Amino acid sequence: MERTVNRTVRSTATSLAVGFALYFAARGVAWTADPSAPVFMVLAIALYLVVVNLAILGSPDTVRLPLWAAVLAVVVSVIIPIAVTFALPEPSRTAPFATWYIGGVGLLSVILVVRRRFLTGWLILLLLVATSSMFLGFFTSLRLGLVGSIMWVVVANLLVWFWDRAVRDTERLAEIQQAVSAWHATQLVRQRERRVRTQFALAVAGPVLSRAVATRGSLTEEERLDARLAEGRLRDELRGADLLNDAVRDAIEAARRRGAVVTVFDEGGLEGVDEARRIEIRDELAGVLAEAHAGRLIIRSAKDDRTAVTVVGRVGSGSSRDDDSVDVWHEIPRSAARG
Repeated sequence: MERTVNRTVRSTATSLAVGFALYFAARGVAWTADPSAPVFMVLAIALYLVVVNLAILGSPDTVRLPLWAAVLAVVVSVIIPIAVTFALPEPSRTAPFATWYIGGVGLLSVILVVRRRFLTGWLILLLLVATSSMFLGFFTSLRLGLVGSIMWVVVANLLVWFWDRAVRDTERLAEIQQAVSAWHATQLVRQRERRVRTQFALAVAGPVLSRAVATRGSLTEEERLDARLAEGRLRDELRGADLLNDAVRDAIEAARRRGAVVTVFDEGGLEGVDEARRIEIRDELAGVLAEAHAGRLIIRSAKDDRTAVTVVGRVGSGSSRDDDSVDVWHEIPRSAARG
């Protein structure tokens, strides 16, 4: 859509520029008095047509006109007024066919502004003011079309400025919309994952909870253990879903069955980690838990530049004296170690 609009605007502007260029060239050809040096007049018109079409149609793949073409336009903008002036006798220099270069060179200045050569565009306008004032007089030049050329350049600058700003704002809005859409999609995925994991945990805990309600809490030791395991799994699914796979779940359950206290905290440590590395991190975590024999295990995944998951194992399960003794300390890096 945006590309289609850009092509339409550019083709319309190109057609208008070519049409105006041909109009000014036709004015120069429509002599009402014989030039004293017609070769200079013809040379000025031909040179103008070549340069203005080069400025309009040159380098169609980019909006910005090449520097060599802009410099050529500046040189020609000085040659044309001089050639037209010396091609005509002094009484004919203010005739409509003789002053075509005021509008023609002004159009060339506008074209360079549109082609994003602002400095050279304004330089051409200043040279036009200087040469026309030298040969015709400043106020006479204003009366014969210099005011229009100045206004064209000013308006062209404003239009280009507003257009570029609108394009930047549109691109920024598109980026914001894409970011919002991506964030929304991510949230939907996370909600779906949390819902699936919660349903999975409830499916495990459901029978135990139903049994507890049916017996009004009168459970056997084995049923009490199953209830604690179900409660722990449900808490793990809610607090540390990104850290879990089947192997990690089994290792945590095995640790709890032997009496260990296992706590899982996921604070976004795997954010930005690709899925392949996440699988490796979970597998390594499962291996560490399977080999650990501590009475209390703390699994924490925090936002850190280097470490994805930290596993701390303490000898005891609750007393402050035992908690001072660290049996397991294992850090899993975010990136795989390079061999």
